[in-house]
Amino acid sequence: MRRRTLGRYLLRSSLGLLWVVLLLGHVLAFYHIEALTRLDTWSYDQRLKLTATPDPEPVVVIVDIDESSLQQVARWPWPRHILAAMLDELFERQQAALVVFDVVFAEKDESSGLPVLEALAERELSEQPAFIAALEMLRPELDRDALFAEAMQGRPVLLGYYFNAEQGAIRSGQLPGPTFLREELEGLNISFVQADGFGANIPELQRNALGAGHFTPLFDVDGLSRRVPMLIQFEGDLYESLSLVAARHYLGGHLPQVILGDDSSEQYHAIEWLRVADRYIPVDATVSALIPYRGPQGSFPYIPATDIVQQKLPEGSLRDRIVLVGTTAPGLMDLRSTPMGNAFPGVEIHASLIEGILRDDIKQQPAFVQGMEVVGLLIFAGLLALLLPLLGPAISVLLTLLLLGVITGLSLWAWQSLFLVIPDAVLVVGVIGVFSLHILYGLFVESRTRRQISGLFGQYVPPKVVEALADNPQVASMEGENRELTVLFSDVRSFTTISENMPAPELARLMNTYLSLMTEIVHDLDGTIDKYIGDALMAFWGAPLVTPMHARDAVLAALLMQYKAAELRPVFEARGWPPLHIGIGLNTGMMTVGNMGSEFRRAYTVLGDAVNLGARLESLTKQYGAGILVSEMTVQQTADSILYRELDKVRVKGKQEAVRIYEPLGLKQDVTVGQIDTSALKPDSGLLSRAALFDEMLQHYYMKSWGEALDLIQQLEQQGEYQALVQLYRERIDYYKEMPPPLDWDGSFSFKTK
Repeated sequence: MRRRTLGRYLLRSSLGLLWVVLLLGHVLAFYHIEALTRLDTWSYDQRLKLTATPDPEPVVVIVDIDESSLQQVARWPWPRHILAAMLDELFERQQAALVVFDVVFAEKDESSGLPVLEALAERELSEQPAFIAALEMLRPELDRDALFAEAMQGRPVLLGYYFNAEQGAIRSGQLPGPTFLREELEGLNISFVQADGFGANIPELQRNALGAGHFTPLFDVDGLSRRVPMLIQFEGDLYESLSLVAARHYLGGHLPQVILGDDSSEQYHAIEWLRVADRYIPVDATVSALIPYRGPQGSFPYIPATDIVQQKLPEGSLRDRIVLVGTTAPGLMDLRSTPMGNAFPGVEIHASLIEGILRDDIKQQPAFVQGMEVVGLLIFAGLLALLLPLLGPAISVLLTLLLLGVITGLSLWAWQSLFLVIPDAVLVVGVIGVFSLHILYGLFVESRTRRQISGLFGQYVPPKVVEALADNPQVASMEGENRELTVLFSDVRSFTTISENMPAPELARLMNTYLSLMTEIVHDLDGTIDKYIGDALMAFWGAPLVTPMHARDAVLAALLMQYKAAELRPVFEARGWPPLHIGIGLNTGMMTVGNMGSEFRRAYTVLGDAVNLGARLESLTKQYGAGILVSEMTVQQTADSILYRELDKVRVKGKQEAVRIYEPLGLKQDVTVGQIDTSALKPDSGLLSRAALFDEMLQHYYMKSWGEALDLIQQLEQQGEYQALVQLYRERIDYYKEMPPPLDWDGSFSFKTK
């Protein structure tokens, strides 16, 4: 191998090996790469969705307090004599093996009015023996907590409660006895999930229940629920989850056994398994178990609670089953974000875990998986880094695809056959990264300049501008410079109100549709997107490519944005979305343009007083009722192609010099700009008539001829002028009639706010 060829081989293989070393640092926890963690969770979710299969005959059945049950029986919480009747039905007629409430009974049931009657007996009616005797006779029927407690007594009924991790959290109700006392696990340095508060059931119910378990959720960094803490530590003692207590009572009621990891050094203190009867529950470092979802919502039999209350099921339908009583009603707030859906019932999470414990098929991710990742990276990505520089393009692609297929196949085989979760994202990223570096090395050497320009400007400007810059790299620069540009700001009116009244997913779809169309217009007219600020859009013309018609193109873009926004409104209304109205401000002037920011993040943007004025004009559109406002500097450069009417002479906040502001009425004649149709942008006769009348009014206003100006304002109102504009000038004239402006008044008005 020649020296030069050897040098290229070493450089290419070194790039791949450096990539492998970078990933090894993440695997060995020297540092954390958030993107890899998220990719691992995504891969886990895909395997879960791909292989999730509902059990044909599950042990667990869900009695659902759904919307229908709430409408037919009563609002929640139900009077507890109804729940007592449910228990009688479930145990006596349906012969259920175990009833588990995924509900907290945190307060006494006072729906019968018993506390009121007792208060009367102690005070106003204390000397009425008949009343007191009647109360004592009715007490057993009115004390609904006692009825519910009596229905639980001697029956296998489990209650739920929750823990709170916030320091100083409220503690209410009565906790059950702990599963393990602190002394039983003394000496083990284990990262249990910690709690500082709880919300449990009232003592009367807790005493009569067989037991209770927590249903405290555990969320990953992306907000999804993939694990449940089997044991939570509170004041040193350990309390078991609702799914664990339900499974162990179904299997005989013995307490779970803790099984530590096997390590000859006797210094390995992690709990790897919890044993319940002959079932083994694999747990992680926090003693949490992966939730074995059986499929999307509805993977378990759901029975409306009203069917139990009204005894609609044939006798014995739930014989020897575990009955989970929970809710899918959105108003009762037990819907979770999970890999299987964003509104997944919490009760089905418990059902999945109970079924997983009973079926002995909960996935495990033990500590030795880390070693498997290290070995896999060295074998797959390391060898690929050494081989690719020696192979041709076709064989390189085939070898890479083969390795990706092997990784995916092994991962799925381990998942299905060994119930083992292998974090395959790092292996896949390792292989793809080595291959990509190999390919990019050649592309970098062959087309370095073109790639640099595309990387610098591709996120700001349309593809055709990037191509032009790539063909003429001498004009492409991101260094700061002063240049005459035109800036545009657009904003959605009343966006705060819109966002507060729409669900987040719908709002996101609305904004994506709107901003995509507005961005397309800017790009079609060779504008540069500076940034999106929520619902607002900022763009400029004249950079990075110098365009002499930047002011005209910017105003044309504004007219098209208003035209397209009007076309969108009936479409949005048909979808049940609010119609959007936007305000746009434009200004032309000297601005500083370039790549600016900090050492952590930079952006190609514009700065300067001229930019600020454009933003101020956008905010003033609401004052005048106009869709677009432009400055006199923009008008001077576009008056030959666009019709305007002057609206005012103002001093905006932060500026001492008054500026005339204008509203563009439309095009004087069709303008040819690529494939853009501008025929719809000509003003109609009514608008032109109002513009002439408004100009006459404005001249009287500047000359302080208040009476004549008011007469013309009345005519403008009759012709359909913007109500905001009419009202603005009426109020000003009324003010100036009371407080005349100075003799040297130049007709300008000063705005004190932005």
